[in-house]
Amino acid sequence: MARSYLEFERPIAEMSAKIDELSRMGSDADVDIAEEVERLSKKRDQLIEKTYGQATRGQMAQLSRHPDRPNFLDYVPLIFDDFKELHGDRAFADDAAIVGGIARFGSRSVMIVGHQKGRDTREKIRRNFGMARPEGYRKALRLFHLAERFDMPVMTFIDTAGAWPGIDAEERGQSEAIARNLMELAVLKVPVICTVIGEGGSGGALAIGVGDRLYMQQLSTYSVISPEGCAAILWRDRAFADKAAESLKPTVTDLQELGLIDGVIPEPKEGAHRNLEEAASMMSEVLDNALNEVLAIPVEKLLEQREQRLRQLGEFAEV
Repeated sequence: MARSYLEFERPIAEMSAKIDELSRMGSDADVDIAEEVERLSKKRDQLIEKTYGQATRGQMAQLSRHPDRPNFLDYVPLIFDDFKELHGDRAFADDAAIVGGIARFGSRSVMIVGHQKGRDTREKIRRNFGMARPEGYRKALRLFHLAERFDMPVMTFIDTAGAWPGIDAEERGQSEAIARNLMELAVLKVPVICTVIGEGGSGGALAIGVGDRLYMQQLSTYSVISPEGCAAILWRDRAFADKAAESLKPTVTDLQELGLIDGVIPEPKEGAHRNLEEAASMMSEVLDNALNEVLAIPVEKLLEQREQRLRQLGEFAEV
């Protein structure tokens, strides 16, 4: 698959192209240029580290929705076994923006639910770019209750710009559906582990983001609104997106400092969008440790800790 590069990743793309060209040239001419390729590869690694290490918050927001960034369904076969998708909210329709079902995680049965943005144009339209309508959140809630009934841990994967803001969604009770999910997840009698794998946006993310542990992949973001949306509201000009991102503080570093997440899932040196298999392995290891940790806690104690955790979010001091 052809790789896509963001504008600020362009130097990495040029260096990669030069290395590929040299490698082909050496192979075609039967000339050993391994030393030069190795030198350029090390230089490229340093460039990658510098580019991502010094990325602005606006650039991090771009990375979180990179065209090549893995979707929820890209991770499922690499982390879980025997996934059986379950459909519909039993009231209106099956929302393709949210996917969920029963799977095996190691030796355990788990319920997994996640946003699915889609890859090509046709799938993106079918999935509504990962922006769920009320029936999507009601489907998720049905699966949460099913997990509770059969004593299965819940694992959610967040990747959305936000809930769908269309008139049809409002007519069917978008805000009520999100609010009910928040309320029900807060008291669900099974462990709930949430992971932001891309873009965590607003109530659309929160609707499947309340749990005992919240993790974020290294290059993901989580905020009340996208930088572009914030800029359009405050300055009536999306050109101020970078300025908005600096105020929103949506990166893993920001959210760790604020105490809003429980940990960061590392990504390969070039990001999950360049090495899906390694990214999945890193995520699986963190989630396995987290699941073992929460399963060791009695249900009553788990619910008590969940309540305390939620009540401590957003603490502030008056000066």
